Amino acid sequence: MMVVPLLLVVLQVSGAASPAALPVVINTWAFRKAAETAWRVLQLGGSELDAVERGCGQCEIDQCDGSVGYGGSPDESGETTLDAMIMDGNTMEVGAVADLRHIKNAIGVARKVIEYTKHTLLVGESASLFAVRMGFPYEDLTTQKSLSMYSKWLNESCQPNYWKNVVPDSSKSCGPYKRPEEVTCKEQTILQRSTRNHDTIGMVVIGGSGTVASGTSTNGAVHKIPGRVGDSPIAGAGSYADSTAGGAAATGDGDIMMRFLPSYQAVEYMRMGIDPTVACQKVISRIQKYAPKFFGAVICANTTGSYGAACNKIPGFTQFHFMVSSPLLSQPTEQVVDCI
Repeated sequence: MMVVPLLLVVLQVSGAASPAALPVVINTWAFRKAAETAWRVLQLGGSELDAVERGCGQCEIDQCDGSVGYGGSPDESGETTLDAMIMDGNTMEVGAVADLRHIKNAIGVARKVIEYTKHTLLVGESASLFAVRMGFPYEDLTTQKSLSMYSKWLNESCQPNYWKNVVPDSSKSCGPYKRPEEVTCKEQTILQRSTRNHDTIGMVVIGGSGTVASGTSTNGAVHKIPGRVGDSPIAGAGSYADSTAGGAAATGDGDIMMRFLPSYQAVEYMRMGIDPTVACQKVISRIQKYAPKFFGAVICANTTGSYGAACNKIPGFTQFHFMVSSPLLSQPTEQVVDCI
């Protein structure tokens, strides 16, 4: 019998309940090696947290699509910084790092925040110093690719960028910017992010007993203002895990999505008995009312192993691809939903 090495399952956005079996691993985008790594950890007896850490960590090593890990998404100063979080759905503990510099394994550091501190979120150079104390090597996150991206951006008058209502005109020059003497707010052009800029790996792992863990890792928005933190390391925004209900993770335009805590909201919908696919759809619809052109998607899974996903339909982004590993599948499988 011929074995087909790559499987692609197309899900209809109908609200019908998805197949349910435990354990299950679900992650954003077609990051296959991350899914395979997390699934392998579970099969070898590792915990749900182990699977999330190793799965997201695989993307950090692979520099998934240039949007996770070192060497991608340079900020306005040309530096790559990392954000990550991990959440234990049994204890509700969260470990997170943001604006992390010179440390490649961001989600590994995030887990150490849970294990060795009473805090939840560490940021900036202080987070890097913490990481070094925890045994992580201090390394350069810049690569020739990220330097090239930065140089091209400078040569194009620093377009696009994330400034507004400043002088000089941020749509025409690189600054440095300052606020004008009199602020006259004008209509801003909405920055359309490239749909190839996948932003984040978000992962939810539910073990055989229904224990939930979740996590994220990203190098953030390309050409972000230094110090910017998006949704990824924020509990309830980037991801959320609760072993009494389920888990969810988000990807996309974090500056918009974090305002709605989509991962927390999706888990609360599932707590009410709503199917994961519908829970994801309801979260997307809620954001659409305020930002109809936002770029984003959410994955959801409940404690029975049922799962789903949803995304916002915009030009160039009409379907969302994600990975699922389950006893019902012969191997980690790429799945796709139509955006709404």
